[in-house]
Amino acid sequence: MKLVLPPLNALRAFEAAGRLGSFKEAAAELHVTHGAVSQQVRLLEAWLGAALFERHNRRVALTPAARAYLDKVGPLLDQLSLATARYGVTETVARTLSVNASATFTLRWLVPRLAVFRAAHPDVEVNVETSNAPLESLKDGYDVIIRGGPDTFYGYSTRSFLVEERAPVCSPALLQRLPLGSPGDLRQHTLLHTSSLPRLWPDWLASAQMPALIPAATLTFDHFYLTLQAAIDGIGIAMGPIALVADDLAAGRLVEPFATPRLPSRSYCTYVPDDKSGDELVGRFCTWLEHEGMAPRGATR
Repeated sequence: MKLVLPPLNALRAFEAAGRLGSFKEAAAELHVTHGAVSQQVRLLEAWLGAALFERHNRRVALTPAARAYLDKVGPLLDQLSLATARYGVTETVARTLSVNASATFTLRWLVPRLAVFRAAHPDVEVNVETSNAPLESLKDGYDVIIRGGPDTFYGYSTRSFLVEERAPVCSPALLQRLPLGSPGDLRQHTLLHTSSLPRLWPDWLASAQMPALIPAATLTFDHFYLTLQAAIDGIGIAMGPIALVADDLAAGRLVEPFATPRLPSRSYCTYVPDDKSGDELVGRFCTWLEHEGMAPRGATR
């Protein structure tokens, strides 16, 4: 008979949330974030093709079918743990590191480098949630929050790890079609904007002594990573965060048509809650970020 087994991590999250009646309490028991539990439950619901919980404000309630499922799953997980212990394997709970960072930073800088950290720490699970929300509006539970800075927040320690600058970037194929000899040639091009960062192009053009320049066209996106992808695809020219596109520049997916000017920008910083400041794993992660931030641009390892 072919075994049909659901994802084990999702099953553990479901069992804890169902038994405790709370995603928050399940997250505390499993040493993960509330979002991680919610994500695993959604994964199991998608795998089963049925809803498992009814949401009631801050509490959750099992559906009747899910209650019957839990009555079977709970004892089976206990039996699995006991059977494993009989072979002399002690229970080890993997440490979980909860990180919150912006989507663009996560996609273009953190994710390509995470394999290095995970290879050095195979017993650590890194949960990354993306958000552009101000630090003070985030819920508790994160070990490390990555935002621009350095800023000072009560209850957090701050460390800078990556210097940032802004400059125009575009596809090399675009330059072959429409060369750029000077900033004035931008009149022939489409300038790519991000709605949340409306001052990037005006500030750069002013710095380049071309404040009144009118381009051939403009195109605006609601997320920075979409703007950068449009530049890679040759749609236009974006104001690129140099640290975040360093890998693309090194690989030739993007080029920087002008050596100057570059606009200074806020550095990327880690914000660690005071109650996590003595955590050895959190310290190692922040030190690793600093090491990666000092590496030569484009040196993804």
